[in-house]
Amino acid sequence: MRDIPTGAKQVDLWLPVPHSDKSQNINDLQVDSPYPYEVVTSQYGNHILHLNLLNPKEIAFTVTMHFDALRREHINPTLVPTASRKAPTEPADPDMQRWLQPDKLVPLDNQIKTWATEVVAKANAKTDLEKARAIYEHVVSTVKYDKSGQGWGRGDIYYACDARRGNCTDFHAVFIGYCRAVGIPARFSIGFPLPADRGEGQVQGYHCWAEFYTKETGWVPVDASEAAKDPSRRTYFFGAHDENRVEFTRGRDLALAPPQHNGPLNFFIYPYAEVDGKPFTSIDKKFSYHDAAPAPASK
Repeated sequence: MRDIPTGAKQVDLWLPVPHSDKSQNINDLQVDSPYPYEVVTSQYGNHILHLNLLNPKEIAFTVTMHFDALRREHINPTLVPTASRKAPTEPADPDMQRWLQPDKLVPLDNQIKTWATEVVAKANAKTDLEKARAIYEHVVSTVKYDKSGQGWGRGDIYYACDARRGNCTDFHAVFIGYCRAVGIPARFSIGFPLPADRGEGQVQGYHCWAEFYTKETGWVPVDASEAAKDPSRRTYFFGAHDENRVEFTRGRDLALAPPQHNGPLNFFIYPYAEVDGKPFTSIDKKFSYHDAAPAPASK
C-alpha cells in the first residue's frame, strides 16, 4: 500500500485468505506485516485478514502472505459413469436460500426469467440436472471468451447477454443467474488459476467458477469459461473442477469483517483498502507460486 495521504487518520486494509475445504487443504499460513492484524471469518465462511492503522506515520507499507496449498480435483461422482453414482455426503449449506437470490449485477427480473425459461424449454429439460446442463450448454455455445473492449469482467449478466463475450465472471453470471431464475441454487467462487505444468512463476489474474445444487446430486462443480476456451473439455467441466486453482472466497455483494464503509464488494479476490472510510486504490499487488518438494517415498 502506497501514497497514503498526509494527515490520514485511519487506514483499513482487507485481504482474502484461502480456506480449507473438500478440494483444498491450506496449511502453514504466514503473514509478514509491520502492523498488527487479525484473521476473521466473514460471510459464507470466507476468511479475511484485516489491518487497522490509526494516524499512520509512513506513507507506504507492505503485507506479505505465504501458505501451503494441497489441491484436489473436485468431481461430482453422480456425473462420472465409471464412479459411484451415489451423491456425495455433504453438510447442509446454511446459505442455501442465499444461492437462490439475486446479486446486484445478476438480477432475477422477468427478462432474465424469460430467457432462462426459454433455454430449458428449448432443450426439453425436465429435471433440475437437465435444466442446469441445458443452461451450461447454452452459455458455452453462445458466449465467447474475449477480454477486448470495455464492460467485461464485472459479472454483469445483462452485459454478458448483450455482448455475448467476456471473462469468467461474465460466463458465470449468466450460468448462475439462469439457474437461480429457474429455481436451482447456484453459487460463485473465486481464486487464482495455476498452470497445469506448475514449477514456479507469477499469477497474472484471478479465475472464478460456479456450482449448482440438486437434491439428487448435491453440489455440482461447473467451469463454463474454461469449457469455452478448451472445447475438448466441455463435458469434463460440467461436473468437475480440475486441481489447477486455489479458492479464496465465495459469493458476491460481500460485506467484509469488520464491515467496510463503502458498501458491498462485487467480489473479493484482490486487497481492498479504505482511508478515513473512503475506498483507496493505491495498492500494488503481486501473486506467485512454486511447487513444494515432493514427499520422500516410504520404504
